[in-house]
Amino acid sequence: MTRVQKISTFAILLLVIIAIIIYPTAKKIIIAKKANKTSQKELQVAAPKHTTMNSRTLEVSAEIIKTHEMSDQTITTGNIIPAEEVDLSFETSGKVVAIYFQEGAKVQKGELLAKINDKPLQAQLKKLETQVPLAKDRVYRQKKLLEKNAVSQEAYESVMTEYDKLMADIELVKSNIAQTELYAPFDGVIGLRQVSEGAYATPSTMIAKLSHVDALKIDFSIPEAYANEVKEGTKIVFRLADNLGITREYNAKVYAVESAIDTDTRTLSVRALFNNQEHRLIPGRYTSVTIQRREIADAISVPSQAIVPEMGRNIVYVYRNGKAQPVEINTGIRTEARVQAIEGLHVGDTLITSGVMQLRTGSSVSISQLN
Repeated sequence: MTRVQKISTFAILLLVIIAIIIYPTAKKIIIAKKANKTSQKELQVAAPKHTTMNSRTLEVSAEIIKTHEMSDQTITTGNIIPAEEVDLSFETSGKVVAIYFQEGAKVQKGELLAKINDKPLQAQLKKLETQVPLAKDRVYRQKKLLEKNAVSQEAYESVMTEYDKLMADIELVKSNIAQTELYAPFDGVIGLRQVSEGAYATPSTMIAKLSHVDALKIDFSIPEAYANEVKEGTKIVFRLADNLGITREYNAKVYAVESAIDTDTRTLSVRALFNNQEHRLIPGRYTSVTIQRREIADAISVPSQAIVPEMGRNIVYVYRNGKAQPVEINTGIRTEARVQAIEGLHVGDTLITSGVMQLRTGSSVSISQLN
C-alpha cells in the first residue's frame, strides 16, 4: 500500500467516526424543526385570519351620572389675629403708683388696670372746688341786684363768666386726673406686664397688650382674578395642626373685603371671622386657607381620568347597549379629582371611567364595576 492510499484510507475512517458521533444530535434537531412547523400550521388554522378592535370586548369600570353638590375652591395662606388688640399705655406721663391686673387674666371693659400719681392734680382740684360756693353766691347776689336794677347787665355777666371759667377749670383738672388712670377699652385677655410700680411711664410706654380672643380674624389675600367671586358671607376652611400634630379643619366666613386691589402684589386682602368662644385657637398662627368661591347644589361632574382631549374638544364615553359612544362635554369648575360637565351629559347616563384611551366609537365593552 502506497503512502497516498494510506492517507486516503485514514481520512475516510475519520469521516465515518465523525458522522457516527454527530448523527444522533442532528436527528433530534431535524425532528424538532418538523414538530415546530406542524404546530405553527395548526395555530394558523385555529386562529382567525383578521382581528379588529371592535370585535374584542373590553372590560371597563363605569358610574351612573347623578347630580351632587360641587364647590369651586382656591387655596392660599393666611394669618390668625385677635378680633381686637391694643397696646395699653397712659395718656399722660408720671410715676406708676398702682397696677391692678394679673398677667394673663381676663378683664372686663371699663375695668381699672393701672394708676399714675395724681396727687398734684387732686390738690389743684380741691383748691378749685373750694371756690365754687363763693362763685355761686356772687352770681346769686348779682342776679338779685340786676332784677332790682341795682347793678348793670355787664356786672352780672362778669361774675357769671368768672363762675363758668371756674367750672371749666375744674373739668380740665378732672380730665387730667382721668388720664392718670388706665382702663380696659374692651373685654379681653391681658398679656405680660411690661412695667412695675414705681416706674416712670410716658404715653409711648407700653404697659401690657390686651387681646379680644373670643373671636379671631383670618387675614389672607386672593389673586385679582377672583376678586368678584369672594364677598361677605363667602365660606372658608382653614387648617391648623394641634398639639399632637394632627391637622384639623375649622370653618369661618368672610365679613370684610378690602376696597381696592394692591397694585404691588395684584392681590385683594380679605378678612374672615371665626367664633373662638372656647378659646381653642391662639392668635398669631400661620394657616392654610381654602376658599369656597362658588357652590353648585345640583352639579353633574366626571372623574378627570374619564376625559379624553381630542382636537381641542373634551370627549367622554358613555355605555349604550354594550357599546362605547363618544360624547363631547363643555366643562366648568374643577376640583382635585372631578370636572363639572355643563353640557353633554344627563342624569342617568352610564359614564365609562376606565380604559378610555383604548376606546373607539362603537367599541364593545363589558362593565366589570359599576358605581
